[in-house]
Amino acid sequence: MAHPKRKVSKTRRDKRRTHYKATVAQIATCPVTGEAHLYHRAYWHEGKMYYRGQVVIDKAPVALA
Repeated sequence: MAHPKRKVSKTRRDKRRTHYKATVAQIATCPVTGEAHLYHRAYWHEGKMYYRGQVVIDKAPVALA
């Protein structure tokens, strides 16, 4: 197993960790439904799945014969 030859200082360790940041997700509002959703993601609204303002999946009730 690899072991460090020297102790990594707190400054060096913290400088390496500066790139890990929490970011706020961007929220888009659909012009068709007015629903708030994440960018580049499909979302459900009233039984239909929308993506870029278009209905992708329509989950209509299935009639049993």
